[in-house]
Amino acid sequence: MNKHITAFNLISFNNILFLCFILALILLQYSLGLGVLLLDAPEPWQMGFQDSASPGYARIVEFHDYICFFLVVISVGVFWILSLIIYYFRVPSPRSNKFDRNIVLKYWTHGTIIELVWTITPSIILMIIAKPSFALLYLLDEVISPAVTLKVVGHQWFWSFEYSDYETESGDPIEFDSYMIPENDLEAGQLRLLDVDNKVILPEDTHTRIIAQGADVIHDYAVPSLGLKIDAVPGRLNQGSILIERLGVFYGQCSEICGVYHGFMPTVVESVSHIDYLTWLDSAA
Repeated sequence: MNKHITAFNLISFNNILFLCFILALILLQYSLGLGVLLLDAPEPWQMGFQDSASPGYARIVEFHDYICFFLVVISVGVFWILSLIIYYFRVPSPRSNKFDRNIVLKYWTHGTIIELVWTITPSIILMIIAKPSFALLYLLDEVISPAVTLKVVGHQWFWSFEYSDYETESGDPIEFDSYMIPENDLEAGQLRLLDVDNKVILPEDTHTRIIAQGADVIHDYAVPSLGLKIDAVPGRLNQGSILIERLGVFYGQCSEICGVYHGFMPTVVESVSHIDYLTWLDSAA
């Protein structure tokens, strides 16, 4: 008996030491910035959101989770009522007379109380949802003292970018076209249908204004991890604002059906430090 107890205690103690060792390794990895995998590009069979890299997108995900609470409560209530109706008012089989076929509901044609309930309750829920929804909508439209302005022009089927705040030696603004890399030209580590030949370079922790316009048809410049989605309409300038909070490479695509090659005009935004951004500007100019 004593041997078994001692062995059991020894095994439990060893398990505790092992768990403490694993937890220490995990904390060490996160403290050193190792082992942190961020999802900044779509993956096959992806069910959740990409990881946030801007305050706006973090608020979008938070608002989605907030809405899901009401969605779950309403869904449970509706399915519960529907299940009760199916159970109590189902037609019995011809071989059984267990249930009465001539069930008559007291309020078969109308019921004032229930109609008031299912009219007022959704209205109250919509009002509860409306406040954070409008607050988020105005927050995403707000442009706060941008330090960098990037103009995006959608073409069939590629993107053109213009840094309006800077000039080259010839006096023209820094501008370039961005095309998708064909599958045959992809290198190791590049993503199919997502990587481009010229990336958009933006500094981190800097308010950036995005101005979008379409050159031919309506496009939509969208980068999910940055919470960026702006319609590029011919003859109209739409603007948005982003603040990239971390370094990384973020992938996006055109989100408006613009023709036969709509699915082949991706965009890539790379967030770099301020020093690297100035170095890139010097080489681009």
